[in-house]
Amino acid sequence: MKRGTFLSLSVAALLACAGMVSAQAQSAGQDIKRDTKAAGHDIADGARDVGHATRKVAIKVGHGARDAGHGIAKGARVGWDATKKGFKEVFHKGG
Repeated sequence: MKRGTFLSLSVAALLACAGMVSAQAQSAGQDIKRDTKAAGHDIADGARDVGHATRKVAIKVGHGARDAGHGIAKGARVGWDATKKGFKEVFHKGG
């Protein structure tokens, strides 16, 4: 084989291998990009789920506090009415 032909084939083979490596590098880069994007979506979905669960718990706690406040207010009102009635009976005031 002539030296020029061998050199040309060697260069052609080298360039072909370089093209394959470049294609593999681009493919690996795309895989990394795709995996990173998928991980970002998974993290966002998880954060959204945590946020929704936190909101639901906060609503439950708020409703419990509201209901407890209503119960305390009703108890205080009943107690005040009983005190008023007792005071009126003792001191013969009003109905």
